Amino acid sequence: MSASALTALAASLMMVTGASAVGSVSVHARVETPAVYDDEAGGNADADDPAVWVDPDNPGRSIVIGTLKEAGLDVYGLDGKRLQHIAAPAAPGEDAAAGRFNNVDIVYGFRLGGTKRDLALVSDRGRDRIRAFVIDPAAVAAGRAPLKDVTAPGVKPVFAASESEVDDQRTSYGLAAFSDDDDAYVVVSQREESRLRLLELQDIGGRVGYTTEDTLDLPGAFTLPDGTDWTPCADPGERPQVEGMAVDQEEHVLYAAQEAVGLWRIELDDEEFETPEVMDRVREYGTPWTYDATEEECVLDTAADPGFGGKNLSADAEGVTVYHAADGAGYVLASSQGDNAFAVYEREGTNDYVGSFTVADGPATDGVQHSDGSTVVNVPLGRSFPKGMLITHDGEAAPADGDREGTNFKFTAWDAVAGAFPEPLTTDTTSFDPRDTD
Repeated sequence: MSASALTALAASLMMVTGASAVGSVSVHARVETPAVYDDEAGGNADADDPAVWVDPDNPGRSIVIGTLKEAGLDVYGLDGKRLQHIAAPAAPGEDAAAGRFNNVDIVYGFRLGGTKRDLALVSDRGRDRIRAFVIDPAAVAAGRAPLKDVTAPGVKPVFAASESEVDDQRTSYGLAAFSDDDDAYVVVSQREESRLRLLELQDIGGRVGYTTEDTLDLPGAFTLPDGTDWTPCADPGERPQVEGMAVDQEEHVLYAAQEAVGLWRIELDDEEFETPEVMDRVREYGTPWTYDATEEECVLDTAADPGFGGKNLSADAEGVTVYHAADGAGYVLASSQGDNAFAVYEREGTNDYVGSFTVADGPATDGVQHSDGSTVVNVPLGRSFPKGMLITHDGEAAPADGDREGTNFKFTAWDAVAGAFPEPLTTDTTSFDPRDTD
């Protein structure tokens, strides 16, 4: 986009007003995965982002794939038990960065080696690649490890111009996948930058590669309603990054959470990024800040907050997921990491704010704090989740193991979320099949 277009786009943020808060309701998770620990004894495992593969023959046998950053990824059953572990790739050299799995999403029915296969796609932040894993339904049915790496050898970095540049770690970060007929795509965000890249998946001799279709740079600086210029809180040399993303599988709309800014809505037309539209802003938007070099962190001057932020998201804006229902209905959910809540917006129209909820301590699990990734499934998943399921990352899995702070994933029944609101949210288990592509 041109500089003038970006200036106009940034100015458009001034026109977005926060919706009236309707209060937050609480729900309880039903299942949780084993806690993992980001230390040497725990293999430097740090849970981050989940995805669900829906078993076409037995939805109650569906699996959950969760990224663990430096530790790779785990595969779980709907009971939360670990079925498989895959390590991240080792560093290719002594001074090179090792693999680090950040985000994950699912593509159904990608034609690979002449056969339609389901894929789990992972952003490898460490090596700046997209890793592809084929999901074997027969292995799931037999209780064997279901994922196999089918990444094409020699795939190039997504953002870095060279292997040495990969080690600067301005690399693949957030990821969201979608299909259009027989074609499959991933949107990838760049760490410490405001850049998004659209990739098309390719069958390369029965393995998965990718080519770049389009690139979009979101604004990194903004003009506030009082005419002053503002840049979001960031470490020196960094731009406001995006991680949480999801694509509306029917409408081909990308929802992207720019962590210190807010939530963007971006049409994907003919496999190109259209002009981004601001959907909501974080409360901290426009607040002055200073950088504390000793603590290596930003310090917000909340007393000087000009009040230009939204009312529904507290920075960081994080995990985004879409609940599909009939005739364009449904919801967009975004993690409001700063207040441990999840904001809910209408999927249709102007994406009006509906309300917020938290996942609180309950009889089966502890609550969810500082959530990164999330994913929601509308279809029945067996007797455990007959009305669908929401999976959320928990940044503070309890109880702690002594001084070790764990992370994990929590599974919450969708009908529990829907029914917690004074006016219950829609529950539609039949109108959308995640395996269908247009």
